[in-house]
Amino acid sequence: MTLQRIKKIVYRHCCKMPQYYVLIMSVVLLAFVCTPPAFAVDDIWTVGRSIITDVYQKIVGISTLLAGLMSAVAVLGCKFSGGCQQRVDQAWDWLKRIWIAWAVINGIGAFIAYVAPLFSGLATLEP
Repeated sequence: MTLQRIKKIVYRHCCKMPQYYVLIMSVVLLAFVCTPPAFAVDDIWTVGRSIITDVYQKIVGISTLLAGLMSAVAVLGCKFSGGCQQRVDQAWDWLKRIWIAWAVINGIGAFIAYVAPLFSGLATLEP
């Protein structure tokens, strides 16, 4: 490559430098103007706690509905067992399992949603 050719390439690109500069600055200015300011109302822990509480309330509603439905099926199975004591015992065993599972699921959810945040400040090493 000759020196003349290099000068032509550099001159061609240098003539367009102001155009590039104006284009880049316009994009930066538009980015600042079009970006709305976002101010957080609460910190991340408050928002997280409210999300966990809302999800827990939805889980409680769904699990209570399902436990009631399964309990009704177990009681109906007990009533329509046809006098077979083994089927009656199985239906009552299923009813106990349903109630225990419902209590465990809702107990763990309640602990995570309501009790665990109360202990969050106690796990410090400072006196």
